[in-house]
Amino acid sequence: MKITAAMVKELRERTGSGMMECKKALVQSNGDLEAAISEMRKSGLAKADKKSGRTAAEGSITIKTSSDGKKAAMVEINSETDFVAKADDFQSFAAMVVERVLNSEVANVDELLAMPAANSAESIEETRRHLIAKLGENINIRRFDRYTTTNGLISNYLHGGRIGVLVELEGGDDNLGKDIAMHVAACRPVCVDEGNVPAETMSKEKEILIGQAEQSGKPKEIIEKMIQGRLKKFLREITLIGQPFVKDSDKDVGQLLKERGATAIRFIRFEVGEGIEKKQENFAEEVMAQARGG
Repeated sequence: MKITAAMVKELRERTGSGMMECKKALVQSNGDLEAAISEMRKSGLAKADKKSGRTAAEGSITIKTSSDGKKAAMVEINSETDFVAKADDFQSFAAMVVERVLNSEVANVDELLAMPAANSAESIEETRRHLIAKLGENINIRRFDRYTTTNGLISNYLHGGRIGVLVELEGGDDNLGKDIAMHVAACRPVCVDEGNVPAETMSKEKEILIGQAEQSGKPKEIIEKMIQGRLKKFLREITLIGQPFVKDSDKDVGQLLKERGATAIRFIRFEVGEGIEKKQENFAEEVMAQARGG
């Protein structure tokens, strides 16, 4: 039987499952909608999708590096609670996902979800949904990044599974790279140097500084010098090479790199749940509602 887009649409609306899962279920049931729904319920996929609307702002950052240090991957996977993020099943899933990212050229989360899971006939998406059904919480692969270098080295730093950093250096060694990655984790630079500061960031900061300086009532030429001085301070604060080194504030990161004959090429920093609006839960009320059968 031919599986039409309308059939897939109806199954998606009735189960809340993804398009590919619905199409697969319909093919297996030879177009029988009710049989497809029954099979999806058995497998736990429909149950998992009911949880997809829940906020998942906890979780963990996982990093994996190739044996030669020339390639590294970092993945953020979210759960609803820190408790589930520490579960063995969750950690095994995260380790499998980051390994797949490291050893593939997958470009985005959708492509990653469609990939086969390691040592399994299932896709990563199917494995994710089964994990949701097993652990009882919404679980999302939120983002990932992958660094590859030819002439340099890639170092990383992972802080309690909550903050992860990848750094690419040319020159230096892995100890220096780890120190720089730790600095990025602690001090949150925006970019490597002034040349990488987004034009929008500069424009917005200059506008603020002009407004502040003009309120001083000083002559125009003094105001211009004030703005330039404050802009330089701002750039030191947001650029990696301009910030005081976290382990030795007597020198900035740029000086440290120069002393060690190294250059910072790029970095990426992930922090669990950053930017996700967390719903405020009242667990006491939730327990009372369950007790009342609500």
